[in-house]
Amino acid sequence: MQAENKPSPTSAKSLPKVGLSPEKVFQKLEDLRVNDVAWREGRAFSLAYHAGAEAISVAEEAYRRFSGENALSTNAFPSLRQIQADVVAMAGSWLGATSESAGFMTSGGTESILMAVKAARDRLLKERAISQPNIVLPTSAHAAFDKACGYFGVESRRVAVGADWRADVKAMRSCVDPNTVLIVASAPQYPQGVVDDVTGIAQVALDFDINCHVDACMGGVTLAYLSRLGEIIPAWNLQVAGVSSISVDLHKFGYTSKGASVIMYASKYLRSFQGFFTDNWLGGVYASSGMLGTKSGGAMASAWAVMHHLGEDGYLRLTRQAREATLQIASFISSNELLCLRAQPQTTLICFGAKDPAALNVFAVADELAKHGWYVDRQAPPDSLHCTVNAIHHDKISQFTNDLQLAINVVLATNKTGDKGSYGTIS
Repeated sequence: MQAENKPSPTSAKSLPKVGLSPEKVFQKLEDLRVNDVAWREGRAFSLAYHAGAEAISVAEEAYRRFSGENALSTNAFPSLRQIQADVVAMAGSWLGATSESAGFMTSGGTESILMAVKAARDRLLKERAISQPNIVLPTSAHAAFDKACGYFGVESRRVAVGADWRADVKAMRSCVDPNTVLIVASAPQYPQGVVDDVTGIAQVALDFDINCHVDACMGGVTLAYLSRLGEIIPAWNLQVAGVSSISVDLHKFGYTSKGASVIMYASKYLRSFQGFFTDNWLGGVYASSGMLGTKSGGAMASAWAVMHHLGEDGYLRLTRQAREATLQIASFISSNELLCLRAQPQTTLICFGAKDPAALNVFAVADELAKHGWYVDRQAPPDSLHCTVNAIHHDKISQFTNDLQLAINVVLATNKTGDKGSYGTIS
């Protein structure tokens, strides 16, 4: 008789029989991250942002002090109510907020986008008879919009961008119908780093009386300070007629701890559709402003602390450093006979590829860069590499471009290929 097949022993970690000392716990944590990208050394052109050791120290200490406070109820923690109000007001100065504007903090750009879609859906469902709500957005708009559509039962109508990678306003207008609740612009869009025609897209929203959200999660800080540094910036914020909401991530170019974003609405009425309320259970009235219920005050306090610590002069300095580093990389790529920019960077995002993809596999170049300790994003279509440049990179560009050239040389000599990978993971 054949032996019964048994499952192999699980590799899942069990609790230690005896608790470990703090020293051993922290050493094990350090051991776990030995292969993580060295973002504090400026090796990551994605996912992490660094404004210097002092700013990180402020961010982490503020997070530690408020990590246990729970923003689910600011009645219990009025400090968090004031912290949120202060942060939203300070971010509002970047976003063109008016005295009528109102916003909330969220856990990040994805939650801000989810809330913008939810608020648009609920507003238009209340105001008119809609059978199946849809949103109209360019193919360059963030993937979180499709995530929102999946969560909230909204149809996603993606419209091809123009040759310059910007939203095709005319084509988007043609996709709007009586069931459309939201139209989307990006400032800038992530993949190629260009700013959409926000004025044109917002006009469509005005013409059809629908919401218009500007995803400025990447550019909300940078665009505000580039303008103050004298660069010509296309209209992009709440000062544009027809823009109903806008988002900015503080844990990106605000250099705060992870878990901090702001969504700002043109009015309290528009914001009112973001929240959730119910008394349909035995626990009384439940209310929350976003997707999360319990929410640590850590990220909120970190944002408040870093914004106060850096101030206007700090953000001007950091924006200048990041922009100069961006232009240095762009100059290298433009002068390289094997590479090409997908677009001239308008902020601090760079996307580039091979002039001849058959001759040079850029994903293999990314593999070689990783061997030198650099992390860059991979995108397709078309096959491209992407760098989110921030202040930590201001004195690292010469080393990066030298290693980039070495990586190119290796790929050419070996005819290597690489995998396009993914921006996010499920594991």
